[in-house]
Amino acid sequence: MNETVTTYGLYLAIALPLTVWVARTLFRHGRLFLVDCFHGNEALADSVNHLLVVGFYLVNFGFVSLFLKLARDVIGVRGIFEMLSVKLGVVLLVLGAMHFFNLLVLTKLRKRAQWERNAPVPPAPPQAHPHKAPTL
Repeated sequence: MNETVTTYGLYLAIALPLTVWVARTLFRHGRLFLVDCFHGNEALADSVNHLLVVGFYLVNFGFVSLFLKLARDVIGVRGIFEMLSVKLGVVLLVLGAMHFFNLLVLTKLRKRAQWERNAPVPPAPPQAHPHKAPTL
């Protein structure tokens, strides 16, 4: 087995579990945030949390797969480490960017939910007196 194939194997052996760990961490710790975003509706928050994790897996596993191909042959152990650092560094940056994008969207949802919760209730429109007949 040559260094290029070794690099492929190590890249997948690190990138895939890393993606799973990040997704599980976000799923576990993001629930409370989502419950707040959705006015305490736990069923909706859990559903959205699950859908976010599925989308996260699809995008990241797809990216890891597409980013697998190496542009050049890897030579020696030093080449393996250098190529892995580039590949894994890009994967980590993409994971981080996706995380911050999701946080941005969810923070906007949360702020809107908080505004709706705290918005003043408009006064009720005046009602006709029940004992008086309307005038024409």
